Amino acid sequence: MILRRRLAAVSATVAVALAVTVVSASAAQAYSPGGGHPGLAPRTHFTMAADGSSGASQGGEGIPNIDIVKKTIATYYGDPGTGIANKTTSPYISEMNRIVAGLKAQLPRLYKESKRSGKTPAIVLDTDDTMLMTYDYEVGQMHFVFDPNLNNQDILAKVFPATPAMVSFENYARQLGFAVIGITGRSAAQKTASIENVTEAGYTGFTADNYYTKWATGAQPSYITCATASCTTVEYKALTRKHLEKDLGYDIALNVGDQWSDLQGGYADRIQKLPNPTYYLPSADLPGVKEPRLTPRTHFEMKADGSSGLTQGGEGIPNIDVVKKTIATYYGDTGAGTSNKTQSPYISEMTSLLKKRLPAIAAECYVLKRAHKKPAVVMDADDTNLWTYDMEVADMHFVFNPAEQDVWVQDERFPATPGMVSAAQVVQRAGCTLVGLTGRNDNQKAATLGNLAKVGFTGFTPENYYTKWTGTGASQQPSYITCATAKCTTIEYKSQTRAHVETPSGGGFHIVANFGDQFSDLIGGHADQVVKLPNPTYYLP
Repeated sequence: MILRRRLAAVSATVAVALAVTVVSASAAQAYSPGGGHPGLAPRTHFTMAADGSSGASQGGEGIPNIDIVKKTIATYYGDPGTGIANKTTSPYISEMNRIVAGLKAQLPRLYKESKRSGKTPAIVLDTDDTMLMTYDYEVGQMHFVFDPNLNNQDILAKVFPATPAMVSFENYARQLGFAVIGITGRSAAQKTASIENVTEAGYTGFTADNYYTKWATGAQPSYITCATASCTTVEYKALTRKHLEKDLGYDIALNVGDQWSDLQGGYADRIQKLPNPTYYLPSADLPGVKEPRLTPRTHFEMKADGSSGLTQGGEGIPNIDVVKKTIATYYGDTGAGTSNKTQSPYISEMTSLLKKRLPAIAAECYVLKRAHKKPAVVMDADDTNLWTYDMEVADMHFVFNPAEQDVWVQDERFPATPGMVSAAQVVQRAGCTLVGLTGRNDNQKAATLGNLAKVGFTGFTPENYYTKWTGTGASQQPSYITCATAKCTTIEYKSQTRAHVETPSGGGFHIVANFGDQFSDLIGGHADQVVKLPNPTYYLP
């Protein structure tokens, strides 16, 4: 209703002036083959707090896109796309080599300083992604979706390789005289297998006495007292270090871990954070303790092609668990994987964006319709007209499954994207024809049109709704599309389809605006205006 009232308030004089300005400024570009609009690329700089709260303030384009994050992480680990890290050379290995070389150079001095305490010099090491590398399991097996049963199976099977450079570090530390002690979040039931795994990986000297795991039910150590019935990671690890120093006569010269919660809580002369953007295990500080510097970065640079994984280092890559939490905040998802359909930062942003953009679009529709120019507005489907969040997150957990997607499509399960039914009605009333242009295929066309009608869209017709060919039977590549390779890109398909829509055989429309949630929906020209809708849940370059 707000949008309709705003449109009604635009006088005929203002509408004409505005439309003439828009048309004259963009008509040459709109009709230029291969023409485009500047700035159609994802953001590269982001602010993201570790608690996910940035989802309430940064807007959709200001949230690191999860598919780009995955690609950046893969680059960092030398993963070519198989979910398997390169074990010989990668930016991760290079960074680990630099960190460990620096630590090894300090060890003789740290040993002497610790020895002066009169206690036994010690180094504490975490296990996962400190001593043992979990990337292949986190990515290749679990696809960044943690499965405790699979985790337990792999731990008991002792499948994890050593973290780069850490075996030589631990061996050297023991040679200098350090006691090296393991403190891990793994469970007591996993203790024997964990010790065997680190030993087989090349670490020396770990036994049941110097390798600490979380206790079994009813066996909490007397030296650990926690604020609630369930101890936090920091309570468990920090109080275990306190026990080592206060009760067992060690001086912990260095504490090494890949999570900040491995390092919080004190009871170590020095700490070393190892890089790990593949998961995040937060934990509150000990009561009364403030350690603001032991927190993740909040500012990031990330390019859309994943190449930042070559340059930014592990701490400079947005942590994928933090990204997920930030996206959930943005969509009003409380943790179930379903979006809030009533209010959220996403809904607010969509409302504001449409309120800002629609009057000019509607004004041009009005003017061109009166001039008999057949104005049209092109709209993508997924996350432009139909909202996929619940499928992407609750069902697929950000791991795209085309077979499952087809089930949702054929069942017509998708709700309308916030504000877009009203937006479609506004431009239709102003005189524009709706043209659909989606990456869905011809076998999904009928169901897509049915879903659109079900949620309130009334202007789409089979004739003006374009879906991708399957290459089977009658569903073949149209003659008006030519591509550089055998497989057309999204940009080739969509831009050339828009060009076809402007020709007499495609209806002879004048495309006033092109709406899409992906930049590839918009690149390639053949529209006076483009409207990029926010979507950090996937990226289709």
